[in-house]
Amino acid sequence: MLGAAAPFLRPQRRAWPERPAGGRSPRGQRAEAAAAGSARARSSAAAPEERRRRVAPLEAAAPPAEAGDEPLLRGIFEISKRSCDVVLSARRLRWSPILPESPTGDSSMVLQAQEEIIEMKDVFSVKLKRRRFVGQKKGGTLLGITIFKCLKKEENKLTDCAIHLNNLSEDHCHLWFRHLKEILNGFKNRPKSLKVFVNPSSHKREATQVYYEQVAPLFKLADIKTDVTVTEYEGHALSVLKECELQAFDGVVCVGGDGSVSEVAHGLLLKAQIDAGKDTDYIPTPVRAPVPLGVIPAGTTNILAHTLYGIKHAVTATLHIVMGHIQPVDVCTFSTPRKLLRFGFSAMFGFGARTLALAEKHRWMPSNQRKDFAFIKTLADLKPEECELSFLPLQVPQEDPHENDRKKKEKTKKKGSKDQWHKIQGHFLNVSIMAIPCLCSMAPRGLAPNTRLNNGSMALIVVQNTSRTEFIKHLKRYASVKNQFNFPFVETYTVQEVKVQPRLKSGLDAKENTHLNTAASEGNYPWNIDGDLMEEASEVHVRVHPQLINLYGVNTDDLESSQATCNCI
Repeated sequence: MLGAAAPFLRPQRRAWPERPAGGRSPRGQRAEAAAAGSARARSSAAAPEERRRRVAPLEAAAPPAEAGDEPLLRGIFEISKRSCDVVLSARRLRWSPILPESPTGDSSMVLQAQEEIIEMKDVFSVKLKRRRFVGQKKGGTLLGITIFKCLKKEENKLTDCAIHLNNLSEDHCHLWFRHLKEILNGFKNRPKSLKVFVNPSSHKREATQVYYEQVAPLFKLADIKTDVTVTEYEGHALSVLKECELQAFDGVVCVGGDGSVSEVAHGLLLKAQIDAGKDTDYIPTPVRAPVPLGVIPAGTTNILAHTLYGIKHAVTATLHIVMGHIQPVDVCTFSTPRKLLRFGFSAMFGFGARTLALAEKHRWMPSNQRKDFAFIKTLADLKPEECELSFLPLQVPQEDPHENDRKKKEKTKKKGSKDQWHKIQGHFLNVSIMAIPCLCSMAPRGLAPNTRLNNGSMALIVVQNTSRTEFIKHLKRYASVKNQFNFPFVETYTVQEVKVQPRLKSGLDAKENTHLNTAASEGNYPWNIDGDLMEEASEVHVRVHPQLINLYGVNTDDLESSQATCNCI
């Protein structure tokens, strides 16, 4: 008995039992078992394919790949604490969570896998993510890849966000990192090296802090090399640009207010003329700037930045530069019969210029106080300027939607014919010449709302002599949605060239104006060019040059409905 119960003893052979009536033979049972095993094997072989369809539903229902959307890489990363199936193409990065199979085989769970997509054109940086000890600058444990994306947080405002792709495999992460960098390097307009000018005196001396705390970190994150010049005096940026080798940079950036931007833009275009061998005293057809200009708003007034970005926001402006968003913009030349005065985007003669001249005399006052003081003082002593305006209308006149008479249209076309100058002579409270809309907090629709950044024309706005009360009503309209030009004493023209010839005052008229500007008695008249003061006695010739410079920013076309506000002034 002990031997028979031993487990290592060879069992005795037994004959197959008798086949019961109506039942299956043992051989048949064995054949069925084999068939069932084969079916299970086929099911197991098909399981990976079924699992793949459940893990990555994006392929199951994916439409035919578009150009540039063919998959380059596919792998598994942990994103937001979930394992995800990630696919990279030249145009976008997409992923969906890996879902477990339902025990019941229910396919409803597959529908819960929501695919997320990032357009590669919205990515401005990619970094390897490492864990480092305090004070450790190199090396560290590789954790994965971090992708930095430009995100539109709200209307006219950009911000940055980070997406972490976690994976501990060195080879896997380096392969993905290399492909991501190659895609980002393929965007041509994105700068790699920038010349930066910072005006430390702008807006309560906060421009330096704005640059090093908000702007410089984003430049570093995007691997942009910078050569920074902190200006020490007025004209410093201009003198540096005249000697600068612009071919060493992909763009020039100015951190400051309107005066700083005006100086840098003028210096950039003047350097372009010098490099092209142009006579800088007379430039009828200037050459374009070789590199774009970036504007970081950090001053009391930032009309150009407000026009480009809709709001005064340094991070938004920086991200436009990092992403390489380029907008061609028209530029004006201001010259006398003898020499070129400067390049600029807008100018005011009369009230706007005298207000600036008075504010510049009181630089010792805080910025907002001196502007308010100059505005009120100039308005209290409101006097018109006597001058002659000559202008050349746009050659292709804009059709008046309310004009149905064909003869009137033909007459308008004749008026807009080439080289036919128009002249207006009289007393004017203010004359504005603007090639850009000039948005600001006091004029959310713009000082020249019917003008665009690059339509090859200027807006000439003439305010004739009127009472102080009516003039104040006109000024108040700028802050509302009403038409600020709907007054009988306001005339607007779309022009290509303008000549302003002041009539010199003498005797009592000159003495009455000495309290506003001493230079007036000497025959000089103030001009407000992009927030920068210029004084000139002779005729000033203003000419627009289409798309003379590229600016980092976007084209704000819908100015009529713009309700953007800021604290520029």
